[in-house]
Amino acid sequence: MPLAALLRVYSAGEWRQHPWRHATAVLAVLLGVALSFAVHLINQSALSEFSAAVRSVNGQPDLELRGAAGDLDEDLYARVAAHPTVEHASPVIEAGTLARRPGGERQRLRLLGVDALAAGPLAPALVPRLADGQDRLDLFANDAISLNAAAQQALGVAPGETVEVQVGLQWRRLRVVGSVSAAGTPVGVMDIGAAQWLLGRLGRLSRLDLRFVPGTDPAQALAALDLPADVRAAEPDAATQRVSNVSRAYRVNLTVLSLVALFTGGFLVFSVLSLSVARRQQQLALLGVLGLAAHERLKLVLAEAALVGLLGSTLGLAAGTALAALALRLLGGDLGGGYFPGVAPSLQFSATAALAYGALGLLAALAGGWVPARAAQAIAPAQALKGLGGRLSAANRRGLGAALLATGVVLALLPPVAGMPVFAYLSVAALLIGGIACVPDAVALLLRLWPAPRSAQALLALERARRMRHTATVAVAGVVASLSLAVALTVMVASFRDSVSRWLDAVLPADLYVRTSAGATADAVHLPPEMVQAATALPGVARVEALRVTTLALDPARPGVALIARPLDQPERRLPLAGELRPAPPGALAVFVSEAMVDLYGARPGTVLALPLVPGRPPVTAHVRGVWRDYARQHGSVVLDHDDFVRLTGDRRVNELALWLADDADLAAVQAGLRALADDPALLDFASVGEIRARSLQIFDRSFAVTYWLQAVAIGIGLFGVAASFSAQVLARRKEFGLLRHLGFTRAQVLAVVAGEGAAWTAVGALLGVTLGLAVSVVLVHVVNPQSFHWSMDLLLPWARLLALAAAVVVAGTVTACLAGRAAASPSAVLAVKEDW
Repeated sequence: MPLAALLRVYSAGEWRQHPWRHATAVLAVLLGVALSFAVHLINQSALSEFSAAVRSVNGQPDLELRGAAGDLDEDLYARVAAHPTVEHASPVIEAGTLARRPGGERQRLRLLGVDALAAGPLAPALVPRLADGQDRLDLFANDAISLNAAAQQALGVAPGETVEVQVGLQWRRLRVVGSVSAAGTPVGVMDIGAAQWLLGRLGRLSRLDLRFVPGTDPAQALAALDLPADVRAAEPDAATQRVSNVSRAYRVNLTVLSLVALFTGGFLVFSVLSLSVARRQQQLALLGVLGLAAHERLKLVLAEAALVGLLGSTLGLAAGTALAALALRLLGGDLGGGYFPGVAPSLQFSATAALAYGALGLLAALAGGWVPARAAQAIAPAQALKGLGGRLSAANRRGLGAALLATGVVLALLPPVAGMPVFAYLSVAALLIGGIACVPDAVALLLRLWPAPRSAQALLALERARRMRHTATVAVAGVVASLSLAVALTVMVASFRDSVSRWLDAVLPADLYVRTSAGATADAVHLPPEMVQAATALPGVARVEALRVTTLALDPARPGVALIARPLDQPERRLPLAGELRPAPPGALAVFVSEAMVDLYGARPGTVLALPLVPGRPPVTAHVRGVWRDYARQHGSVVLDHDDFVRLTGDRRVNELALWLADDADLAAVQAGLRALADDPALLDFASVGEIRARSLQIFDRSFAVTYWLQAVAIGIGLFGVAASFSAQVLARRKEFGLLRHLGFTRAQVLAVVAGEGAAWTAVGALLGVTLGLAVSVVLVHVVNPQSFHWSMDLLLPWARLLALAAAVVVAGTVTACLAGRAAASPSAVLAVKEDW
């Protein structure tokens, strides 16, 4: 038979005889590719849908002009529109609010006011199309609105019917007179004058859309316009780019977590192919005698690894596509991140991304098959045919593990690249690979300290585990990798949850919180200033504090910074401060910034910020007194005293009330009194500090539930690696176990020897995995998290959970080794001794 035919028979026979082992390796690659590709598709689909919605609503102007303090003065429109470099200018006012059909369910609505006569050339999707029977002057009526398809479907209304829009604590009834073709989330369009009157923003604009005369350089045109200092110019796709930049860290971290299964899957491919090569040493030797060169044996095993990778990647891409489609339907496009609110994206498949993630799966399989392939290449045919083949063992490269660990420490100290913790991820990889390279030395050191047992089989198990320590790398590499990642994720999630819990205790000091049902982020919805005084006078209310939240545009390339106005008579007690507290100069405006402000804007304690608080006025100079932890806003926030905010801006609107109740207060009576202050009691939401805390932690746990599943997948793959490795060793040691049976060892005693080796190695692997996981967790908590999301947290070690995790791995590894070693006591092992006679 030709040699090529022999090779086909050889490979096919192995896959037919032991399909479950190779199927396990294929499954590991499949899971890694499926998870990572699904995360990519979900995020890219959501970002693409968001971008399309923004383009539909904003149109395609050359530039957008916005106010740093939120609004523009309407007088700017006339001056800009008359400039000779401007071909078209379209004023827009926008706000987020709630809407409903009379008596129906409330839905979020983006309310836009446009000049229908000027918007056409720049944003045709916002030009209303009047319904049949409507008067053409309804375009400019104060009570007329046109809805896009998403809004009509969400509200259940059609042209000719009426809707109610929430403004403050009132419902304003509007007639639906037409429709707009804007895609994306629910949008309602009114005449700009009617919208200004409805929202109480007469003389104000949200933005100006500009298109310049063809051939005009935008930079020169801006200089010629001589815009006020508080006006910001941005490209039309700036909103999409800002969301992409903010969500990038979230998306990258999700992708890295999803690659955990692929990383540990590489070790399972390594174990499965090690077993395969151990089983077929004599067959490979025979092929060598028949003319198969050493480098061809290397290629043969790598070809098997490539087949595993191709099958796993192909199936993984299909599974990832299905998983992404299901997640988009059930969870939306943000997977709990909150970056694409209201966006319901459809799946957008990317062939380029599929090729990239498929290549990752293939690369992981080839990396896992490299060492077994080198072992097959190193087989001495003559010795292997006589049963004297060498063991599969890792080369002893002393110092490699320590060098990688040191490299990991150095990489963790490097700054981020383009806002991403690239070096931190490389640090984690160096620590993991370095820790695995240290397994032989760790086995030798730890087992040397173990006292010699009196039992013969226990002593034999201990001595063999100690002296064959290089084989332990094959056996427990997957356990070390998977357990260290599981420990690191456990510590990171526990630390984050504990920090968030203590942060909630600090920022929620009151007994009861009141806000509009639209939430604190809806632009058109505020509590009236009179409500603060009325709430103070209610029986059972001891003290009331008002909270005002608005947005400042400090940098057009970044998302807006949250400006929070609240009483700050004792900032060290009212804010969860991090670091030093600097005194402000006498008479100066003092502010406190979040950690993101330090990273993004360099606003350290003692520095000065220019805050555009009032549209059309020069920025206000503010002195940074301290830094506080803000886990709700990763793009930055600034806190100042509420009285200072009212004095500087004259804005007395309120987003939220915090109420401290008397000891004998009746909570239900207080809530009833507050509801009586609103036209519609349903427009107010109430929450106690316990309810807000429980709800926030519930959202946190749901957002991080995927990490626990990833831990289970990683550990399961690692245990499969233990089973495959011990199976390979049992096959390679058949004569050894046969000799033990001839020397009087019972079947149970031989199994006890194998189980003892498994217990010793998995115990060392668990200890090394926990230690390595703690080192990785330090990088995740103190490097990856601050560089990705711009907030810090305290390291919390949940020892009970970590010890339980390590103990479970040791028990499972011992049982796995025992089950894999059943062939050691089989009759074939006894007969194997005859091979040397």
